[in-house]
Amino acid sequence: MTLARALLYFATEACLNLVRSWKVNLLAVLTISVSLFVGGLFQLVSGNLAAQLEQWRKETKVIVYLQPATEPTHIEVLSEDLRVRSQGWITSLEVIDPETAQERFRELFPSLSPLLEGWDEEPLPASIEIGFDAQRIDAQLFEEWLAETRQRPEVSMVDDDRDWLAQLGTAVLVVRGVGLALALVLLAAAIFTIASVVRLTAYLYQDEIDIMRLVGSTEFFIRGPFYAEGLLQGLLGAILAAAGLFSAHRLLAARFAETSTWAQLLTQRFLPPSQVVILISIGAAAGFFGAIVSLRREKLGATEP
Repeated sequence: MTLARALLYFATEACLNLVRSWKVNLLAVLTISVSLFVGGLFQLVSGNLAAQLEQWRKETKVIVYLQPATEPTHIEVLSEDLRVRSQGWITSLEVIDPETAQERFRELFPSLSPLLEGWDEEPLPASIEIGFDAQRIDAQLFEEWLAETRQRPEVSMVDDDRDWLAQLGTAVLVVRGVGLALALVLLAAAIFTIASVVRLTAYLYQDEIDIMRLVGSTEFFIRGPFYAEGLLQGLLGAILAAAGLFSAHRLLAARFAETSTWAQLLTQRFLPPSQVVILISIGAAAGFFGAIVSLRREKLGATEP
């Protein structure tokens, strides 16, 4: 028998075994599907966060909040001074007056707009938004520039976007780490389940295996259908997980993207094709490995001495 015919026989027998014992096989498929769905979900979330984080890093700004009632002439002098002391890394500088700040606040947080009403003085101070090229700055000189800016009498506070971006970057790493750990635990459980199902199937067909051995079948020919069965279980579970991820992504994007900022952030893009292929490959490999583990100590159809 040629290798192609043998592989076709393995696939046919594996499919028949899946149908015959569909209940236990369904358990194995669902177990690996859940594990890969959880891992893929964390990857999807962290991937979107990382992409948005990279975009925010390109738009990083320093916001210099001014003391109330700072004179326009003082603001112009401060702006020019900031440019001169910046060593050329400033790419944009915009003065935001209190009225513009209030308009931005109402656009970003419409539900909190009433908080701006009833103040005797301007609730939001004037500020200077400074964009800079992160590739051109010297870290030490930049920190000195920030420190000197904070000491200016016109300045009440300096907000550096890099601080919260660094915290968000740490959060992305934590999300990935938690997702990877949880997915590995669930994947190990899935491999154990597949191994148990394949071993059970092998025991159910011991008589047929004995006959095959008596007529001279090789160990490869005997074990092949069980390896194929494990691979198919993992493959089906992985495809189910990928389909579930895509459906959840589309549902979230359709229902909540327009009303929720976080939903819009997390549904910017689905997993790239390469990661979907990796996800499905992991499922198939896990199923195949589970089958190997289940039979590695078994002499199928034979009596141990």
